[in-house]
Amino acid sequence: MEDIPAGMESLEAEIIACRACPRLTAWREQVAQTRRRAYRDQEYWGKPVPGFGDPQARLMIVGLAPGAHGSNRTGRMFTGDASGDFLYPALYATDFANRPTAVNRGDGLQLRDLFITAVCRCVPPDNKPTAQEIATCMPFLARELDALPRLEGIVALGKIAFDQMLAFFARKDDPAAKVNFGHGVYVPAGEGRPWILASYHPSRQNTQTGRLTPEMFAQIWTRARELLDSEP
Repeated sequence: MEDIPAGMESLEAEIIACRACPRLTAWREQVAQTRRRAYRDQEYWGKPVPGFGDPQARLMIVGLAPGAHGSNRTGRMFTGDASGDFLYPALYATDFANRPTAVNRGDGLQLRDLFITAVCRCVPPDNKPTAQEIATCMPFLARELDALPRLEGIVALGKIAFDQMLAFFARKDDPAAKVNFGHGVYVPAGEGRPWILASYHPSRQNTQTGRLTPEMFAQIWTRARELLDSEP
């Protein structure tokens, strides 16, 4: 089992038990029941997926939602699919993870100075949660943010995650609210807000088309490490 930050045990239980969105509840359970042929002999998680990582993390990764046959199967963010296969080698290379692969919840993966979560906790059809589903799920992310006392920065994977984090921290007089998403876009820390670094999502659609290359992705984690190390 991964470490759970202090006070987050009850939150994790609430996330796993959530059935607030009927469409997402039905879809995640349907996927878990029908399964993909390659995983037909495995028992799918089929429930909302909580965040995980270092209780003293200074960095948080925010993704979009669990993958149908990745996190929805394994029960851990970015585990068991192509996105994780692209993410974890980069985290390992920059010492945010103790191994370059993520297979299942019992594989020994440990995150260092890092917590991984997502905007939505249930796999959405076509990877497209509705605005209402996002709004319903965001309080879980807010509580995870509150439970990380040393948090300094966020890497947002994809436009939805980036826009949601800006909106979450936005004030009317904060120029960060007007920043447009782009790979490598950096929003400095502000009053009551950690810095935010944007990256294309490591989805198969982005990585197989070359929109996101290993070199581009590595630059994100090198930058994140430099930003953390530059803090007094």
